Amino acid sequence: MSEMAEPHRDLDASALRALAHPLRVEIFDILSQYGPQTASSLAEMTGESSGSTSYHLRALAKHELIREVDGRGTARERWWERPRGSITIGSPEAARTPAGRAAMQVVNAEFLARRQQLLTEYMRVAFSAPEPGAEDHSVISTAAAGLTHAQAAELIERISAIVTETVERYRDQEGPDVHRYTIRNDIFPIDEIGAQHGAHVSARPEGVKD
Repeated sequence: MSEMAEPHRDLDASALRALAHPLRVEIFDILSQYGPQTASSLAEMTGESSGSTSYHLRALAKHELIREVDGRGTARERWWERPRGSITIGSPEAARTPAGRAAMQVVNAEFLARRQQLLTEYMRVAFSAPEPGAEDHSVISTAAAGLTHAQAAELIERISAIVTETVERYRDQEGPDVHRYTIRNDIFPIDEIGAQHGAHVSARPEGVKD
């Protein structure tokens, strides 16, 4: 584990507007999940042309959302990576303007759609395997509990610390038994959602797992 905390960036309105495009979000997410890529490899992964991915890579690089990999590639085949560190989709400055809020909504919606797409595709592959679950090392579960805001904040901090420690320790691990995992961490109140849909939400002291 690194002794120094990795940098964190709150994306401002300008960076958000640059990212607010479905293909750019997909490219950014692929670089985050799978590491450095070229315009050609991204074209194969997204189904777009290399000219299109190259254009969007340059647009992302202009706002320092991604960067070229030092010492790798040629003038014809450039490698790109996402700088290490966490990001927040938006900032108080970006949220003050309608354009900033609109960009935040687009980027968040695209990231969430991609997360759901990855989960759906994983479930399709898992259930179509000859021996479902034979070598499955994953868990997909939902739990609910009655928490105060302070308790929820504590839970978020504890889980985030575990995820951060794991990512920093094993980010660059390689080997025949190493597989790329995506890690999701969703914690949010649902009583407001239930109220919006006219549902009756009762507080229960125990968690309910699916």
